Amino acid sequence: MTSRLLAHPRLRGLFIFLSVAGPGIITSNVDNDAGGIATYSMAGAHFGYSLLWSLIPIMVALIIVQEMSSRMGVVTGKGLSDLIRERFGVKITVYLLLALVLTNFGNVIAEFAGVASSMEIFKVSKYISVPMAAVIVWLLVVKGTYRTVEKVFLSACVFYVTYIVAGFLAKPDWAAVGGGLLTPSFKMSTESLGMIVGLVGTTIAPWMQFYLQAAIVEKNVALKDYKLSRLDVIIGSVVVTVVAGFIVLVCGATLFKAGIRVETAADAAQALRPLAGRYCAALFAFGLLNASLFAASILPLSTAFVVCEAMGWENGVDKKFSEAPQFYGLYTMLILLGAGIVLLPRIPLFPVMYVSQVLNGIVLPLLLVFMIRLINNKKLMGEHVNGGIYNAISWTTVVVLGGLSIIYIGSLLRL
Repeated sequence: MTSRLLAHPRLRGLFIFLSVAGPGIITSNVDNDAGGIATYSMAGAHFGYSLLWSLIPIMVALIIVQEMSSRMGVVTGKGLSDLIRERFGVKITVYLLLALVLTNFGNVIAEFAGVASSMEIFKVSKYISVPMAAVIVWLLVVKGTYRTVEKVFLSACVFYVTYIVAGFLAKPDWAAVGGGLLTPSFKMSTESLGMIVGLVGTTIAPWMQFYLQAAIVEKNVALKDYKLSRLDVIIGSVVVTVVAGFIVLVCGATLFKAGIRVETAADAAQALRPLAGRYCAALFAFGLLNASLFAASILPLSTAFVVCEAMGWENGVDKKFSEAPQFYGLYTMLILLGAGIVLLPRIPLFPVMYVSQVLNGIVLPLLLVFMIRLINNKKLMGEHVNGGIYNAISWTTVVVLGGLSIIYIGSLLRL
């Protein structure tokens, strides 16, 4: 039966795509984490539909950056931190690792804060929900194989549809949504500028490039299947942007109209209840829980991949704990510390999330410089180096992101 199905060209192509797909879709969707949902919620609540247009160029930049990571993983068979160490030396690698670990740790705390906030909406104490979440994500990775872990992560991606459903329940003015999406508008204020930078920083994060490339390598994607891997990246980037747009749309249709300002995704879910109904609020809160659990698994995993690659230690979900003790030890430590900090009384969680986004903005343009130099190395990439147009777009992305990061830091220093 299976052989007959595979004889059909279209079905055979679908099976091959499904065997390659995963890293791109998973990596992009994880970026809609607690910090991301909070940022998109604030964009909608504070600016209505007026910043929807910015998601289109952000999506294009995300596709470009993720495609380069994917291509390097397929062609070289090595992770990004491994390549940076080999080509640029240990000292530079250590500095990048330090910045990335600090950024990721801040994000891990934010994910467990998202778990706590979402479950408190359902009347569950954080002293119950956070330890349970920590145990679940730890067991998933430590006891699972790459295939089982990937299946769970891909299943988690499906639940982001809750935000799309919530968008329709909010009954937005679709003509106004179209205007916000197709007509760029921007006010030169500190708040508007900070929000644009926040949208970029939360959508294109440094950890994503390391995790995507490591996942491609662990999956052993063949060069002949690279076009399918690129399609995986494009689909992931488009889906994550659509979900982000619907989060902005939900909050723009309800909170912005009511003049309600929010600082976290949990604030948005709570405020939606009297404005859009309990089903919309419940879906929003459930989406936050799913996103937080999803990212609480991936972010420590990404950090463990990066550090172990750079140090030359054994790594990978398919390895046993005894075969990769540093990999699983670091993963465990990040989960324990991240969850433990959230359980501290009166911990200022929102500033932690805010600082992690600042670090994202600082590290990303620097990382992109190394990526572009690596991908244009003919000894490394052969005929798969960037073309002229691709390089022009890539360097423009670096300049724009670098400029936004500098402006972002400057605006923070003036506060």
